[in-house]
Amino acid sequence: MTRPSWAPEGIDLDRPSASRVYDYFVGGMHNFEIDRELAQMIEKFTPNVAETMRANRDLLRRCVRFLTDAGIDQFLDLGSGIPTVGNVHEVAQARNPEARVVYVDIDPVAVAHSQAILDGNPLATIIHADMAQPDSILQDPEVLQLLDFDRPIAVLLLGVLHFVPDDADPAGAVAKLLRVCAPGSYVAITHATADGQPAEVLEAQKLSGRTSTEIVLRGHDEIATYFRDWTLLEPGLVQLPLWRPDNPDEVVEQPERSGAYGGLARKD
Repeated sequence: MTRPSWAPEGIDLDRPSASRVYDYFVGGMHNFEIDRELAQMIEKFTPNVAETMRANRDLLRRCVRFLTDAGIDQFLDLGSGIPTVGNVHEVAQARNPEARVVYVDIDPVAVAHSQAILDGNPLATIIHADMAQPDSILQDPEVLQLLDFDRPIAVLLLGVLHFVPDDADPAGAVAKLLRVCAPGSYVAITHATADGQPAEVLEAQKLSGRTSTEIVLRGHDEIATYFRDWTLLEPGLVQLPLWRPDNPDEVVEQPERSGAYGGLARKD
């Protein structure tokens, strides 16, 4: 196949990428047939998976709009994937052209694609790092160049912690990241769950092993501990469609079908 300009040399186009599968599910254009084939296999087990992915992306947009309107002008987005289709820098910079965004992803495929997409935007960048090793992120020169941790910042952990296995201590990693944030900072978390989900979800989870990032489903109470002692804003940690919907009258029936919880907390 012809390699598009946004797919740098060195990217294997014959192996599915979790980032590109996600891009496909949210309606992006940065994916290939191999990614779409895996996505369609997952859909056979969980027909609502695309709905789940879109619900996560919709929450991201609502959250970034809220944060920007609250005066936050710098964002650290961990596990960002490929920043297309209304991602953080697009939403934040549409409201505040001076907003600064650092994306972080462990997937070299996502990083390479993102570097091509962000070329020419001096206030947005991506680094290749593992969120389970927060020290390397907090000491990265590009992070320190764009972000000032002495001022309020938004840490975004949207759809990433369920890719961190228990033995990598996701709770400890989150605690380190939040410890350095100034008062007035926020943390947003979304996380896949098995709560209220049918058995097919577990089968679809196995398919995630076809990529380099297998999903770990966790329960509400465990996910809630990631917010530490920060103040959880209303409506708390809830199913994705229930988090500050643009139109409460249009919330879908059975919001638990989103298969994930989301919430936002502030450091007082």
